Amino acid sequence: MMDQISKYTNKLVADHSALRDRIAFAAQDDTLLTTGEPERARLAGDVLGRLDALALVAARPALPFAEFLVRRISSGESCIIPRDTETRTFLHDIPFLRRSDYEAGGPELLARLLGNRKGVIVEGVGIVAVGAVTVEQAYINYSSVFHAAFVKYLQDLLADGFLIPGEPAAFDDFRNGWLRPLTADGLVFRTGPLVEPAAILSEVATVGRYTVERGLVDSFFGNISCRSDDTIYISQTAASLDELDGCIDPVPFAPTSTTGITASSELAAHRRIYETGDARVILHGHPKFSVVMSMQCDREECGITDCWRDCPYVRYLGGTPVVAGEIGAGGLAKRVPPVIGESGRALVYGHGVFTTGRRDFAEAFRAMVEVENWCRNEYFRRLAERTKRQAPPA
Repeated sequence: MMDQISKYTNKLVADHSALRDRIAFAAQDDTLLTTGEPERARLAGDVLGRLDALALVAARPALPFAEFLVRRISSGESCIIPRDTETRTFLHDIPFLRRSDYEAGGPELLARLLGNRKGVIVEGVGIVAVGAVTVEQAYINYSSVFHAAFVKYLQDLLADGFLIPGEPAAFDDFRNGWLRPLTADGLVFRTGPLVEPAAILSEVATVGRYTVERGLVDSFFGNISCRSDDTIYISQTAASLDELDGCIDPVPFAPTSTTGITASSELAAHRRIYETGDARVILHGHPKFSVVMSMQCDREECGITDCWRDCPYVRYLGGTPVVAGEIGAGGLAKRVPPVIGESGRALVYGHGVFTTGRRDFAEAFRAMVEVENWCRNEYFRRLAERTKRQAPPA
């Protein structure tokens, strides 16, 4: 158990999603284990002891965005509702506790909220997330809340600007310190076409790890595949892209078998992309600025409520098409293949980026880096324009 806690503590730090000296875990083994920063460790143990769950993480995020969201929301609200796909599918909403409510209700109130949600933002503490049966689940849920808060906060800045003291300085620290240059430099890719099963499995695992290490996917979301003749080698559903050894399924290209039962939920989309073009590999990640910018639509009064699902329009960001569509079997398999075409890249509303390579993963990976860098630059350009029209918060 302690090995698992150490592993996911290190992953939180490597992800740049939590401060190392502000992380604590609690886990149920033969006895209740707590470890990490003492104050948060006590809280983690108190809360987990009131839950029917195996693990819990309480950590201070490496960015103040989650807490800024709480402070920007009116006093009558009790949850945040981001519009990204992960929140809608897995979190639904993110409850939060203001400092005064947390001090009054303590671990009992926090446990009550975690009884039907995977993570909670607590002002002055950070993000508290639960794992029903594994330590990994606690890490995944923390990462999902961090990702959702990141995306939501950047969206809100474009809409409303800086509203509270300290935001402009914190955002400068984020842009100039936390945010790392994004590049494919230094990475080594096998030259394609990839044919031999052993070489394919090795390269898929390697590129999956690259995708996580370069920050192109959050927690375990994202998927990757390679086609060789009549077989698609695709990452398994819920597999961490940086741990794909033994988690890559060979699936017959023809959809006539149940072999792909453990394969990624986006198998149908991957198969259709292969069917309609000359791609040999597909990479799907969730780079944060791409997710943010995919939801910035200039169309007014279109009458569409569920944009993520029902929008029939194709928009473009830096030449990359943006489409709507439900994840899993159905939506994306219909919307992405017709637009990914010659450019080998497509954005999905609130969800992420698909890129392809005609020979190997070098092309697909560099395409995703280019899309995310374009979205970063465009985001900062639009925010600068927004800020010029606004007086700084008092």
